[in-house]
Amino acid sequence: MNGWSYRLLLLPALVLALLSGVSEAQSGKDKTKLYRWVDKDGQVHYGDSVPPEYAEHDRDILNKQGVPVAREQGLITAEEAAELAAAEKAARDEQKRKLRDRVLLQTYQSVRELEVLRDNRLELVDAQLTIQEQSLANLRAQRAQIQKQASRYAPVNQDPKALPVPDEITHDLERSANDIATQEANLIKRREERENIRLTFEADIKRYKELRAIAPR
Repeated sequence: MNGWSYRLLLLPALVLALLSGVSEAQSGKDKTKLYRWVDKDGQVHYGDSVPPEYAEHDRDILNKQGVPVAREQGLITAEEAAELAAAEKAARDEQKRKLRDRVLLQTYQSVRELEVLRDNRLELVDAQLTIQEQSLANLRAQRAQIQKQASRYAPVNQDPKALPVPDEITHDLERSANDIATQEANLIKRREERENIRLTFEADIKRYKELRAIAPR
């Protein structure tokens, strides 16, 4: 057999190999996932896509040999989402509690240290409260003086000859009312801050005693 005849015999095999390679490459491009899932009745299903009615079910992803290679979670219900959120919150809270415990044990050597720090913090807030309360008292006294001036004018003064309240006094009344409202709101916040400090230290001292196994006095 000459070389030309030998090449003619090889040609069909080469063509088949090329076609096979193209076919495999094309099938690789078009390859889709194969899913396996179990419905609520325990029946196993297979498919290259998951129908909407089964979207909530978890499923396995299979390779071409039918062997599971991955796992996909199905859609979760509102109840399941709420349970998951609650579990995640509980885990975060537990992590924060453990961190707080470590901080307490590593920062303080005794209950007395916590009590001293608490008292210092409360004294600082009390001093700020005293200043704000005095400032509020001054603002109210100033407003009383402005109101006394305004009483000379109509409509407080019923005298038909009484003049209307001057714009300057009207503006002073508005400003004083706003200043008093702002200071009252600041006082409320400061008192809430004081109570939060007290409650936080109360909880920390109690927890510290538990961690140190110190009997309550």
